[in-house]
Parts: sequence; C-alpha cells; structure tokens
Amino acid sequence: MHADTDAPAVRTPSGSTTRGRILAAASELFYAHGIRATSADRIIEQVGITKVTFYRHFRTKGELVVAYLEEQAAAERAWMEGARRPGDPAGSLRALAAGIGSASCRPGFRGCAFINAAAEFPEPDDPVRVAVGAHRRWMLDRFADIAAEAEVDDVESVARQLMILRDGAMVNGYLGEPSTVADSLGAAFVAIVTTT
Repeated sequence: MHADTDAPAVRTPSGSTTRGRILAAASELFYAHGIRATSADRIIEQVGITKVTFYRHFRTKGELVVAYLEEQAAAERAWMEGARRPGDPAGSLRALAAGIGSASCRPGFRGCAFINAAAEFPEPDDPVRVAVGAHRRWMLDRFADIAAEAEVDDVESVARQLMILRDGAMVNGYLGEPSTVADSLGAAFVAIVTTT
C-alpha cells in the first residue's frame, strides 16, 4: 500500500531535509508515473536542486528506489501493527481490510507500491526486488501471526491465502470498484481463518 503520512514535519539539518525532499518527490513520482518512467532529472527538477546535490544523497537512481521502498515498508509496517487487535484475529483482519479499502478509495491510488515495483524489476537478485521481497516476507509473517492467533490448522498455508487476498484486493482497488474492497476483503479474510 502506498503510505500516506499525516505526521508533522520535523526540523532536521539541511542535508537530511534535502534528502527528505528528494525522497518525497521520488515517492510521489514513482508511485504516480512508475519508477522506470521517472528519471533522476525529473526528480531533480521537481525538488529544485542540482545534479551534484542529488548524487551526494543518492549515488544512483537504484539507491533512491530502494530508499523509497524502505520508506514505504516502514510506513506500511507501522500501519499494519497499528491495525492489529491482540486476541481478536478476526478484528485484526477486518481492520486491515478497512484500511486497504480506505486507501483504495483515495484519489491517485495505483495499487501496491511493492507489486508495482516488482513488475518493473523482474530480476530476482536486483536490489529493488530484494527490498520488495523483504517487505513481503515481513507481511507474510504478520499474517502468520494472525493465523496462529486464530488457531488454524495450517498457519503457513492460511498466511499465504491471506496474502493472496490482500494482493488481489490491492489490484482490484485500482482496477475494479474500490468502494467494495473493504467489505469483500474483510469477509474473505474472516472466512479463511474461521473455516480452516
């Protein structure tokens, strides 16, 4: 899920501020237009810096892409942890479904930033795919935690099913009818953990 944060701006030294501005511009452009379609020059122009300044913070565009994905991963992890309802696996899943449904209805929603990045970088050993894989493993582990809490028979299988439902909901939210995502996903999530 593409992260939206409402956190107040924090004052930091100039270099960190510039790095943050580069990341913010990259995040917006990569998500809206695609990673490969967004050149370093376009980011440099949007931020209003020189190439020297850009490359002082990110030696390559690939390094910037990985930083973008790590920032998205941190935001999504915080959101997923905040949606957890300890002792209530169905409640956790409904909260996750509601969050995905809400994100799907936002203007500019283009699906999952990680699925989008993986589609643009097919080589499994590319640093971008490594970053995507690390975050997806983390998400799968969280789904496994919820499945274990629901006391299902095959935690790993159920975790994979939950992940597939999540991925499908992200794509459906972009290509289908976003207003139905939360209810449909919530019902499917709960059905998986209560019938398995």
